[in-house]
Amino acid sequence: MIQKTFNAEETKVRELLKQIPDPEVEVNIVDLGLIYHIRKDDEAKTLEIDMTLSTPGCPVGDTIIQHIQNLLDINYPDFNVSVNLIWEPEWTPDFITPEGREQLY
Repeated sequence: MIQKTFNAEETKVRELLKQIPDPEVEVNIVDLGLIYHIRKDDEAKTLEIDMTLSTPGCPVGDTIIQHIQNLLDINYPDFNVSVNLIWEPEWTPDFITPEGREQLY
């Protein structure tokens, strides 16, 4: 697993996103390691999420992205929210947090 340190704003957004499970494995998308980057610009009023899916052909990808968009639109109504689906680096199970691993077993 890759350990990262997040600033307060990114931590706040990550905590919100933990409300969204991947319906196929019932682990939230943060602990599953699907969220790569969060950029919040208070001056420009933008909130940008870079994320991936566990597989390129994930059948619930659109649903997950829509849940993210809806949740952030509600919590950041004055911001232009965008969710970018990226494939590099390719997701692996190594990205799952220890908390996510506990949820799997």
